[in-house]
Amino acid sequence: VTGTNGKGSSSHMIAAVLQQSGYKVGLYTSPHLCDFRERIKVNGKMIPKNYVVDFVQKYKEAFELIEPSFFEWTFGLAMDYFSNEEVDAAVIEVGLGGRLDSTNIINPKACLITNISFDHMNLLGDTLEKIGREKAGIIKPRIPVVVSQYQSETGPMFSTIAKEQKAPIEFADKNYKIVDHRVLGDLRLVTVLNKTTGQTSLYELDLTGNYQLKNLLGVLNILEFIEKLGYLIEPENIKSGLKQVIKLTGIQGRWQKLSDKPLVIADTGHNEDGLKQVIENFKMIDYSTLHFIFGMVNDKDPNKILSLLPKEAIYYFVKASVPRALEETELLHRAQKLKLTGKAFKSVELGIVAAKKAAKKGDLIFIGGSTFVVADALILEHE
Repeated sequence: VTGTNGKGSSSHMIAAVLQQSGYKVGLYTSPHLCDFRERIKVNGKMIPKNYVVDFVQKYKEAFELIEPSFFEWTFGLAMDYFSNEEVDAAVIEVGLGGRLDSTNIINPKACLITNISFDHMNLLGDTLEKIGREKAGIIKPRIPVVVSQYQSETGPMFSTIAKEQKAPIEFADKNYKIVDHRVLGDLRLVTVLNKTTGQTSLYELDLTGNYQLKNLLGVLNILEFIEKLGYLIEPENIKSGLKQVIKLTGIQGRWQKLSDKPLVIADTGHNEDGLKQVIENFKMIDYSTLHFIFGMVNDKDPNKILSLLPKEAIYYFVKASVPRALEETELLHRAQKLKLTGKAFKSVELGIVAAKKAAKKGDLIFIGGSTFVVADALILEHE
């Protein structure tokens, strides 16, 4: 599963449905939020600590000789674990791009490409077509591929590459259509029309972010291909899997409610498109004042991202506890030029404390801007 946004959510949704269908499912995703072992799971359970330790000790000399990247040896660990566990299916999320990603050594049964937008342009290219071309590197000869969303900048190129590889290709939003959706309690109710059969189905998603609507169509379409491969997936398995993705897979950081009083929500959306989707989600909530705890990494253009943010919010600019984090004072300085109001805090924890102190009844506290900011917030929650 590759794409700019949505590949993590889509991977977890597919895994949840396969688990509900009675299969033993390996799930490999990145990055992790609180614990390195989140990256490698079987049926929602993290890889045991001693397995990680034994693997590193076993291959220590080889690592020193080959010098694999952190991501490469982690992926090797995942494949080793899934093989030993004899999983029935493995859902593999691409790390970066696709063509040159270390996950691309596998010969998959089916491929899913989610939304393509601007991220990691220094490595993947500065146009959607260039970025999409890197993602299209996962398309293999005669292996079916589903693209969640047809985009004019990338759609024709995906079709051409699939044709060259004799790979069946389908665009999910041409096969399925969302007829209706609304949030009810902690679930998003979505009515989907299957354009091929003319039937509509109601799905209840526990991943309630607005952006999950795009992901849902890709997931439904890829599940069709997986069924054709001989996996037995009943309609009720799909419904019950999608209703409890969080419980079945342990996914975190996707429009995740951390508390009710005050209402605190965290989301890992961190690039231009991801943050646009997050801002769209604010419309679902009836709140008085938005307290926005915001941090970024230093290899992204802060001006572009900051210019998207709502002007009426109160900002708490924070620095996550990783070397790549952008200085909070630099963020504040840039934000003030764009007429955003707020203060700088040396850590995510200090920002959260200040926001909770300032928030009144009926306010919303949101934590985001970077995966690492959300990770710091979740680690505080778990302490």
